Amino acid sequence: MMIDPRGFYEALDAHGVGFYAGVPDSLLAHFCAYVDDQAGREKHFITVNEGNAVALAMGFHLSTGKIAAVYMQNSGLGNAVNPLASLTDPEVYQIPMLLIIGWRGEPGIKDEPQHVKQGRITLEQLSVLGIPYWTLEAGSDVKSVLDSAFKSIHERNAPAALVVKKDTFSKYKPKEKTADIFSFSREDALEEILKLSNPNDLIVSTTGKTSREVFELRVKHQQPQRDFLTVGGMGHTSSIALGVALGQPNRRVICLDGDGSLLMHMGAMVSIADIKPLQFIHVLLNNGSHESVGGQSTSAPIVDFEMLSKSVGYAGYGRAIDLAGLQKSWRELSLVKGPVLLEVKIMNGSRDDLGRPTTSPQQNKRSFMEAAGV
Repeated sequence: MMIDPRGFYEALDAHGVGFYAGVPDSLLAHFCAYVDDQAGREKHFITVNEGNAVALAMGFHLSTGKIAAVYMQNSGLGNAVNPLASLTDPEVYQIPMLLIIGWRGEPGIKDEPQHVKQGRITLEQLSVLGIPYWTLEAGSDVKSVLDSAFKSIHERNAPAALVVKKDTFSKYKPKEKTADIFSFSREDALEEILKLSNPNDLIVSTTGKTSREVFELRVKHQQPQRDFLTVGGMGHTSSIALGVALGQPNRRVICLDGDGSLLMHMGAMVSIADIKPLQFIHVLLNNGSHESVGGQSTSAPIVDFEMLSKSVGYAGYGRAIDLAGLQKSWRELSLVKGPVLLEVKIMNGSRDDLGRPTTSPQQNKRSFMEAAGV
């Protein structure tokens, strides 16, 4: 029997969990939706990256003496290693917290290429960090697992982890949220951007549905696959694109980014502005949500990206909410020596039949490098 999100939340509450922080994961989507509905902003915050969530949980403990829960996809362990090893560890500050980690790429379970290696090494990563862990799956004795995990947390005064398998939580329908005020779809925006781009342009797209839609648009228009699809490594797309621009200064580079990705490692914008690639168009597809893993909110709605981009040194900014606005902003920004930011406000959602790239990451890399003339 699958685990009821409500029952699991109440069991954590009984163990004294006073705060939740993290980055959403598809395997934890139903539990996270329940937390979002029940905990409110006072007890729950979606952070821009997993390391921030660990630090936030640490600060909460320091000021209250209570334990916080930090949730993430296992790919987010990379962002969390620094604070887990150098701050919360028993040999340093001894900070108790519960990590709830979605186990993408679990050995023996079919998953996307970017999750396979991460899934294989997840338990080893936790072992190397010295973090005790328990696996959680449908049918698990929740009381027994949590009793053991919290016993470890209290005895060691340090983190312990729950590694959550696929299909562990039963479905939960979240409360209705404010309807979208934008009607421009990401796929329509991407289709127009591909039309507006030149054959000589080098395109780097972010992880999740953006790259899936770029791939399918190339298929739809019978165009060769030539774009770099960043299927993993959320938050690093703009830095990859910057590296491409450094290697090919005479080519225009188009970075197709998402709001969750941009916020995760927003400091990359400073590097882009500092290096000043003259033919760099940073496209921000902004729907204010982590759509690819469940539609949870990001902090993008409170950010003035025009002011942000100009304050770090971008040479131009444009904003679009529809096709005509996208075409107009593209024409204007194409005349500006970069880097420039083009924010496209889009609605949530994608086609139900949206597929995934049928080529391997290695094939994608070779196609991109051939397009780059390497």
